[in-house]
Amino acid sequence: MRLFSHRDRPVHLGPHPAERLQRLAPDATPHGWTGQSLVLPAEDALPGSQSVANGFTRYQELFDAARNGEPAPERAPIPGDPDEIAANLTAGCYFLDADAAATCLVPAEAWSESSPRGMESHRWAVVVLVEFSHGVEPGSPGDAWILGSQQAAADLRATELAVITAGYIRNLGYEATAHTAGASEVDLGRVALQSGLVEIRNDELRSPWSKRGFGLGVVTTNLEVTPDAPLAPRSWLDRFRSHGPRWWFGVGGTRPGWKRLRGEHRPLHMGNYPMEHVRRVDEATTLVIDEEIPRVPQRASFFDRPIHGDLGPKFVEDRKVFAFKTPSAQAYLSMIRSMVPHQDGPVAEQTAPNTQDPNANALAVKALAHLLGGDMVGICKVPNHAWYSHDANGDAIEPYNENAIVILLDQGYETMEGASGDDWISGSQSMRAYMRGAEIAGVIAEHLRSLGWSARSQTNALSHVLHIPLVLDAGLGELSRIGELVLNPFVGPRFKSVVVTTDLPLTSDRHIDFGLQDFCGKCTKCARECPCGAISFGDKVMFNGYEMWKPDAEKCAKYRLGNLKGSACGRCMKTCPYNTEGLLSQRLWLWAAIRLPFMRRSIARWDDRVGNGSINLIKKWWWDLEFIDGKTVEPSKGTNRREIDLDGGRFASKQKIPMYFADQNPPPNAVGIPIKPNRKEAVQRGAEAESPAAARLRVNR
Repeated sequence: MRLFSHRDRPVHLGPHPAERLQRLAPDATPHGWTGQSLVLPAEDALPGSQSVANGFTRYQELFDAARNGEPAPERAPIPGDPDEIAANLTAGCYFLDADAAATCLVPAEAWSESSPRGMESHRWAVVVLVEFSHGVEPGSPGDAWILGSQQAAADLRATELAVITAGYIRNLGYEATAHTAGASEVDLGRVALQSGLVEIRNDELRSPWSKRGFGLGVVTTNLEVTPDAPLAPRSWLDRFRSHGPRWWFGVGGTRPGWKRLRGEHRPLHMGNYPMEHVRRVDEATTLVIDEEIPRVPQRASFFDRPIHGDLGPKFVEDRKVFAFKTPSAQAYLSMIRSMVPHQDGPVAEQTAPNTQDPNANALAVKALAHLLGGDMVGICKVPNHAWYSHDANGDAIEPYNENAIVILLDQGYETMEGASGDDWISGSQSMRAYMRGAEIAGVIAEHLRSLGWSARSQTNALSHVLHIPLVLDAGLGELSRIGELVLNPFVGPRFKSVVVTTDLPLTSDRHIDFGLQDFCGKCTKCARECPCGAISFGDKVMFNGYEMWKPDAEKCAKYRLGNLKGSACGRCMKTCPYNTEGLLSQRLWLWAAIRLPFMRRSIARWDDRVGNGSINLIKKWWWDLEFIDGKTVEPSKGTNRREIDLDGGRFASKQKIPMYFADQNPPPNAVGIPIKPNRKEAVQRGAEAESPAAARLRVNR
């Protein structure tokens, strides 16, 4: 929990109060630099035979292969102010979860002798720093997998950030090359020194804000930015100003200094969110009739049906680009696709020792997922109905793994606060999380296979399982009014999921109950704020064996695919009362929503009164740009900038929700054959849908 809100802190300043540090001139030689390359802080342990560090190589190479490329043929219509450009690039790094980011001039001596010709124009650099994870100690869960892997994990994350940032700059029409721990033409440490992200202490490069080690990534470019500067020597008074009580308590919206100690009181496998305090129950809080849930083909999804022409020719084209319509989202695309061939692979012939205990395995898997950047992790069995019946090619899928590791990726509160939810950053929010999820799940799956256990990553690019049933069963949330979406008590609906299916013995988590069914029954904010009216104002119904507030999936898909003033849509995530910053006051609100049912209606109304869900312009760091035909342009239709609409429920009484039951799905083998949905029939069947109360009576529950 934060002591002070970062609501008034611009994103490009980052979580640390680096603006309080004394600086030299941007082109000055850093204090203490002798011309000799310096080392990073070393880990206390070396990787063992079961270390996940052995599985990072493939993904390090995938990112390194994309670190350079040709820029777009035309330069984007971006502001000419180097200050604004620097702010955009560093904020983008923080959006990617950098612990620190800065710009600088590239020192001439930082280039290697083998650097390619033509890089003389790369006078500027963007530098990112990723800290080691906390709570990695001998004897902790997963220590055999994790000890000695911190540097490799931080390097991979720093590589990802550098490669994506370089790709984004190239999409703006400028040259950019990423330099990483695996492949670089510059001395990473020397450039980081020039940017002021690190300093020299005891002949090592150290971060001013952490005692832990870190990984570095650098992007060199010919895009002019205002450079940051090397750190100046600090007196005790300077250190008090930068590292005194204001820093310790997080005054000014920065990350509190006391969080340095979080690894000493919270083990890595538990993550940063106190899910252990949420009430656990044996069954989901919504009725789930397993034997009545049909398996469905991928062809049935309203986000896949446009591929086959079901929604008309316009949506065929919209489907190809809807989430990748911006230069930032385009930077994720190639990386997401490059990881698909590696979602599965050969399994070691022998199972590794000490991998038979399901309890120990579950804790180790969670620690590993958090090490790699997952925000929350749950485990469950894979029910038969969670497997798609047929893949995108119409081929039958036979279930092949017993367990599921479900990982949630936060889409970023700060960026969501500056957005309308359906503007030009929405698609990037989704794709950033999907890319990170594919990276995490891919590494985990490859590691488990190396231990002799079948494992496959199931990503947004290629999945054989439906994620929502697994998020529910893994105890990571409850079904919400948003419909076919699970809501988490700490990040609300502001997440994307990735899954690893495996035969590794694992202890499953139980379901959770934090009072969401009653709360969502009293709160209709998401339905009110939905731009296309796809979220139900009404009561729950039974749909394909699930009790839910059924959304208009067709209308939702059409709006997200055809959004002319933005990329995709996350308006429901933006405006949900559970989309919170995590302040103490908000935790108290959450406690009241869970423990005091009579307050839930008042809490929902209070959310409106305090303006939650409105746009905070201080947090808008991105440019509203569209990527079309290989170049970045200004959006021809403008940008959605929706504010809260307190009168948005005026048409609730006229709402008609169509329900496309499994028997209305197109045949799974009708690949490329347009089959128009029968909306009239679906509306009629929606009006006749069974109530949960009737279903409970029928099945005696």
